[in-house]
Amino acid sequence: MSAPEPAVGYTEAEELDVRSLPVRYCRLRTGTGEPVAELEALSFRQRFGASAVAAEGIGGVETQPEFRRRGHMSRLLSQALAGMANRVDVAFVCDGIEGVYEKFGFVTAVAEGHLLVPVRNVERAAGDCLGAAVPGVHEGSPADLPAMIRLYNTAHAERPWTHERHSGWNRLVPQATWKPGSRTLVLRTASTPVGYAVLEGRAFGDPIGSLTVDELVAKDAAAARLLLVAVARLCWQRRLGEFTVREPADSLAGRVARHMGCTYQQRFPQSGGMMAAILNRWALLHDLEPELRRRAAGHHPHELYETASDALRRGTLLPDDKVLIRLLLGHWSTDDAYTHGVSIPEQYGDICATWFPGGGTPSLPTPYAHRLDRY
Repeated sequence: MSAPEPAVGYTEAEELDVRSLPVRYCRLRTGTGEPVAELEALSFRQRFGASAVAAEGIGGVETQPEFRRRGHMSRLLSQALAGMANRVDVAFVCDGIEGVYEKFGFVTAVAEGHLLVPVRNVERAAGDCLGAAVPGVHEGSPADLPAMIRLYNTAHAERPWTHERHSGWNRLVPQATWKPGSRTLVLRTASTPVGYAVLEGRAFGDPIGSLTVDELVAKDAAAARLLLVAVARLCWQRRLGEFTVREPADSLAGRVARHMGCTYQQRFPQSGGMMAAILNRWALLHDLEPELRRRAAGHHPHELYETASDALRRGTLLPDDKVLIRLLLGHWSTDDAYTHGVSIPEQYGDICATWFPGGGTPSLPTPYAHRLDRY
């Protein structure tokens, strides 16, 4: 006979991670204290457009090898999500396993995308001057972080899925002897930072066959152009033909790169990847009321707007929360919803079209998950 399954208990504890950030650890342990499974719940404010709401993200999910395939992870996720629902109204996963999180209400709700920029194109746009240093571009330091945070929050003030970065934010990857860390280039005008680029670090011994920019943010098009030239110059020195910029195509960096000539590659996973789930529908929609009013922009009669809002909160309009979260985040438009068989009553068709135009439209930028905010 096999040994009986040991009794397992659930605990939650808020601790500080290696960067002194508060993280809630959700754990299963046996009665003797032996670890069974664990996940981390991280707190942040996530944008749905011009409004940001309190949210938590699931990361670091792991079951000890000797306890796997016994249903412990399902129990852990269920209990952790129940606790999260008492604190926030929406949950996220930035690297979900295919076919696992859907049973807990999650859906894939943002696409992966990045720019591929040929060095030759930047060189032409810069007037063949990659041999010279770019004026105003310097190596960044911790003292630049407050300005970088302000630039980022301004640049992506209406972009769904991005985080509203707080004043103490620092998700730059620290450098170590055998591990790559973030390298930051900062562009200053009259000693004031007007743009920055965070380069993905390269460990000692790594091949030099690629260069990736994890983030590139600028105050204006001229600053974005100078930063792209500075990155292209690094590639020119390493004899690289192109570089990657992890920014959306409709960002300022994306628009400047597109003018120079580049490729934008995007992937839409059917399952897994970056996922979201509504925990408390009514409360989430209450907090997002200013955002829905902004999108509607007064184009609908007051009475119709109030009736539609009430129907949306009660779930008589768009009752499937998985559909709703994709629409709220701009991953889907109403046209996408129709394509997937979603029914919207005729009287609410126009207002839903303004509420849910999809990302990459005048009222709603493309949703994008920046690399430095993933967990």
